Amino acid sequence: MGTSKLSVGSAAPDFSLPDQDGTKVTLKGLAGRWVVLYFYPKDDTPGCTTEACEFTDSIAAFAGLDAVVLGCSPDSPGSHLRFVAKHGLKLRLLSDPEHAVLAAYGAWGEKTMYGRTTQGVIRSTVIIDPNGRVAAHWPTVKAAGHAAEVAARLAELRGA
Repeated sequence: MGTSKLSVGSAAPDFSLPDQDGTKVTLKGLAGRWVVLYFYPKDDTPGCTTEACEFTDSIAAFAGLDAVVLGCSPDSPGSHLRFVAKHGLKLRLLSDPEHAVLAAYGAWGEKTMYGRTTQGVIRSTVIIDPNGRVAAHWPTVKAAGHAAEVAARLAELRGA
């Protein structure tokens, strides 16, 4: 499990990471907007492609909810750029090769796959409200169907 104690209502950890174009993205720079920040293990792998394509297919719904969707993995901006181009993704993908932001959000740590325990990215998602607070947190996620679940939760939160 990740070491971070993300709890709903707490301040979301700040971040400053480059996207696929090398442009710095900061949480402070997104103040006043809803932010969907999802963490995934690796560009262009089956589950990660499913998740990214589902978020892309739902991008109009997220825009209608005044939310920006950001994916984050340890991959380089160049890898992200190829992933975006190959699948026509309409997302900004953040590069965190040092795992600092992943760890701050509890998305880096021990996980078990095929009976082996390794250190790696824990697929998870956070919704951050316009005041920079954690509004919802999925500490572990299955890729398929997740984007729709996040959009539904965001719509609920915005209606609240």
